[in-house]
Amino acid sequence: MSVLLETSAGDIVIDLLVDHAPKLCENFLKLCKTKYYNFSPIHSVQKNFSFQTGDPLGPLSTESDGGCSIWGNISRDPTKRTFPAFFHPKLKHLERGTVSMATAPLPSDPDTRLAASQFIITLGEETDFLDGKAAIFGKVVEGFDALEKINEAIVDEKGYPLIDIRIQHTVVLDDPYPDPAGLREPDGSPPPTDSQLKTVRIADEAALHADDGVDEETLEKRRREREAQAQALTLEMMGDLPFAEVKPPENVLFVCKLNPVTGDEDLEIIFGRFGKILSCEVIRDGKTGDSLQYAFIEFEYKASCEAAYFKMQGVLIDDRRIHVDFSQSVSKLSDVWRNSTNKKRRANAGGWGGVDELEKRRQYRAEGDRSVGKSYGMVHGDEELRGRHQRSRNDGQDRASGRRDDLRDDRGRDTNRSRSPRRRERSRDRNNRPRGDDRHRRDRHRDGQSSRSYGKESSHHRDSYRHDDHDRDRRRDDRHRR
Repeated sequence: MSVLLETSAGDIVIDLLVDHAPKLCENFLKLCKTKYYNFSPIHSVQKNFSFQTGDPLGPLSTESDGGCSIWGNISRDPTKRTFPAFFHPKLKHLERGTVSMATAPLPSDPDTRLAASQFIITLGEETDFLDGKAAIFGKVVEGFDALEKINEAIVDEKGYPLIDIRIQHTVVLDDPYPDPAGLREPDGSPPPTDSQLKTVRIADEAALHADDGVDEETLEKRRREREAQAQALTLEMMGDLPFAEVKPPENVLFVCKLNPVTGDEDLEIIFGRFGKILSCEVIRDGKTGDSLQYAFIEFEYKASCEAAYFKMQGVLIDDRRIHVDFSQSVSKLSDVWRNSTNKKRRANAGGWGGVDELEKRRQYRAEGDRSVGKSYGMVHGDEELRGRHQRSRNDGQDRASGRRDDLRDDRGRDTNRSRSPRRRERSRDRNNRPRGDDRHRRDRHRDGQSSRSYGKESSHHRDSYRHDDHDRDRRRDDRHRR
């Protein structure tokens, strides 16, 4: 649900959070629908913080009552001028453009806060001071340039702009709430009342003198252009236009009042004499396939389209005098825009608002100093580190157990152990022998014994040492079992 606010600083589009604040949204929607906010001044402007509006008269008027809810406005009952505001615990003033209803504490119960019609729009990122004081019900999705103009406005000591900034018009795109009894929607935008005109401090000079010395025809043209621009912006918000300033292609011709028997090939042959045709399509019913008696012809060049427009007006084709005009359809442009937008949304999908939104909110940023992984782009969590150490430890145990298993036969006996007790005794004596007792081996080697035999002997001793180590391991394991 969206609402368009046309202000003297620019247009502002507000998305309403109907699921989180239904009563606040209903009050705001119905006030916009009844044009209650028209000509309401913007006041209490605090640079890079917020501004306030919603009172038709504003704080400069002595007749102002501070605003009234839709229920009090309809019934004229003073007791219904305000209503209890609901504060959703998940909604906080964290982003620029947050829209919330201004509240005041109930004198008899300070914990209960009452809302009427005035609302606040934030102009900064961190405005959590308003949490618990203003009830959030929407956010600005378009018109941040208008917010910047309001933020840069020259104000007095009370935050009131010296040059008036006012809400000129409100447009409700979709209203899911039923109208309360007695609500009447005006046919057009009502003019400002005398009480409102008294609150004008310095009017916008450009708007004040824009119509000086202009004839009625030009004024009517300007009025229609403003209405067309507002309607285009509405269609953009509804998704029917890729953007409000979109223009139809100038090389496409619209042909209507066709005979139902006239086909695509017939029109292509007839209009082909003006230039190369890129496409020629008679629009048909989707179910029956019958001609709807109008077509679109796309030429390669704009000059060919203009020549066909001037020559084919009122020409007789299949006993029907056709009508020719330049196309005003942007259907193909809208299809291309929708397809590209959907692709981008699918590509950026992730979390609540996609990759861009996650990056904006910094949801998954690594914070703090890490003991490891300080190289560029390498960040490891504690769980991953523990898992990595555990895997390396398990791999070492598996390798050690694999070596032990290789030394055992199918019956579980150590196949590499020495079977002779005397041989084990000699090995034990060699291990305990001092290093000086090995001089006889070096002497034998110097006396001419080949290095090959020395190598074999050394290999034999190394094998004996290995066998003794396995014997010690086996005996230690036996003691543990006992």
